[in-house]
Amino acid sequence: MSPVEVIGRDVAREAYRVRVDAAGLARTAYVPECLMESLRPGQRPSHQEAYEWIAAHRGKIEKAVIARAAAREPRPPYDLVTLAEES
Repeated sequence: MSPVEVIGRDVAREAYRVRVDAAGLARTAYVPECLMESLRPGQRPSHQEAYEWIAAHRGKIEKAVIARAAAREPRPPYDLVTLAEES
């Protein structure tokens, strides 16, 4: 399993921006806060909680990013993870 690095929070998207280095390819993606709903039902998770949740689910996030990069649909609920536009 490769590392998933949290880059920061995107306020407008209500998501955390992450970088995944997998299969020799680095991709940036958005992990929506709604996936972390169980942390604080009806509320936004704290940064610490979000970072810990992302670390605990890094394997599934990595698989979702790899699927998106290969133009495949990730398994729910990780189908909500989207790739960031590369500049």
